[in-house]
Amino acid sequence: MPAAVYLPGTWLLCLLAAPWPAQPEKLFHIRDHSDMEESALHRAEPVTDLRSAQLFLSKYGWTEGSSGDPGLVKAITKFQSFSQLPVTGQLDEATLAAMNRPRCGMPDRQPMSKVDPLPLTSGTGPSAKVRKKRFLQLLSPPARRQEQEPGPLRARGQRAFSRRLLRWRLVGEGYSGQLSIEEQRFIFRLAFRMWSEVTPLTFKEDRLSPAALIDIRLGFGRGRHLGCSRAFDGSGQEFAHAWNFGDIHFDDDEHFTPPPSDKGISLLKVAVHEIGHVLGLPHLDRTGSIMQPNYVSQETGFELDWADRKAIQKLYGSCEGPFDTAFDWIRKERTRHGELVVSFSTYFFRSGWYWLYENRHNRTRYGDPILTPIGWRGIPSRDIDAYVHVWTWRRDERYFFQGNHYWRYDGDHDRAYAEDERGRSYPQLISEGFPGIPSPLDTAFYDRRTQLIYFFRGSLVFAFDVDRHQVDNSYPKRMVDAFPPVAPPNHPFRDIDSAYFSYAHSAIFFFKGNAYWRVVNDKDRRQNSSLAFNALFPKEYISQKWFDICDVHPSTVKMKEQNADRSIG
Repeated sequence: MPAAVYLPGTWLLCLLAAPWPAQPEKLFHIRDHSDMEESALHRAEPVTDLRSAQLFLSKYGWTEGSSGDPGLVKAITKFQSFSQLPVTGQLDEATLAAMNRPRCGMPDRQPMSKVDPLPLTSGTGPSAKVRKKRFLQLLSPPARRQEQEPGPLRARGQRAFSRRLLRWRLVGEGYSGQLSIEEQRFIFRLAFRMWSEVTPLTFKEDRLSPAALIDIRLGFGRGRHLGCSRAFDGSGQEFAHAWNFGDIHFDDDEHFTPPPSDKGISLLKVAVHEIGHVLGLPHLDRTGSIMQPNYVSQETGFELDWADRKAIQKLYGSCEGPFDTAFDWIRKERTRHGELVVSFSTYFFRSGWYWLYENRHNRTRYGDPILTPIGWRGIPSRDIDAYVHVWTWRRDERYFFQGNHYWRYDGDHDRAYAEDERGRSYPQLISEGFPGIPSPLDTAFYDRRTQLIYFFRGSLVFAFDVDRHQVDNSYPKRMVDAFPPVAPPNHPFRDIDSAYFSYAHSAIFFFKGNAYWRVVNDKDRRQNSSLAFNALFPKEYISQKWFDICDVHPSTVKMKEQNADRSIG
């Protein structure tokens, strides 16, 4: 056992009294410390002639070892086609202009590499990476750090991670000198959230765990930076690059700006692009895609393009159920001509969050999910069992159910009633407001055709007559009898998660886990008279009909002021 070392009292007092450095000593990775010298802001050398164009085409993957005029013409032709330019095979002004636009430092073309895909898991250890893990060790030897090169990123993309929860960090020696640290972290949280909103992945900022547990590391630098073997070129061309195993570097010579500024280069857009690379996406040649290699100035409220969403979902899969409840929120509105019209919005609830589904765009509202209490005041904050809207010529009543209780909701004032117009206080016991209905429920929905509320519990269905205020005489029934299968035995049988009538599809849907069953409607029976009333078509998968209903990490909730308006159909 080693002997303890004791300091004399005077030494200890001197040590404690000595000033501690406000900032840690800078790290360096090159022996002459040249990578830590302050560099003056400088501009990148433009592409102006045949020689610099050859270097550009080689750097970004457009040449394949060819030399001489035929190889160069072929490379220019491919670059022009990818950049959606007139294909001339000549180094004309339009081609030079495209080469000099601000762009990502990753190659546009890379050879494919074979890696066997792994299923997504909830693991948190380094072994959950598909490719061999390279840890960012802040004090690692220079030679080892300089062996690494960016990429390769496959032409069609390849999954980079096999688990759903990924940790990220803005490294301490890599802060930008242009924006405050809080601004930088805010922008990166938003960038990660944008990918989380369309994939089963969630991202957590982790400032405390050992470096070995961090999946994605971000940092800023100029010229020779952060021990990277690929120096930045200065302002005007390459603004960032992504390393193969989770590092993203930003050129601090560029003029990065935060949202909603329309000046300079949007750090948010660049971060979203580079995160796409780290997740496994290559450059795409689709107009509007965030994965285009060149920076394109757009309105500040940009979002991921359909191609971006489909490309990342091809690697990591789509978001699925289960859901606590789903329903259409009905509104009566008058047009500018005084005509009364009915419109609706679709909502999905799960684990204390809710999503507004934009039926006309077939995706969730940008920025969702939102915490339930933000948009729905006075109802339970999570684990809603059912929503029922009793809607007749004489009645317009909305109810939420949870456990043994139910709440009536005031649509005009957008909050649950404490007391309604009849003096009834809420919440109420289900057994008192709906006699004969057991609790807790699995789900419920109101059928306007029959003016019955169908309550589900286990394998049983209870039909409640709202006019007579009692359970219909022929109920309860087994669910398989009340809603028989079109193709036995394809049926949920019991314990469904949610049931709702969709005005967008003019149909009733039952949800259970990742699947749904559609109830036969009147149109179906007119086309096929052999179909039984309320029969269930065979199951299909939720992710094939309702897109991007994805969870996000709780740390990204308060990204911005959320809009809980119920005016989007």
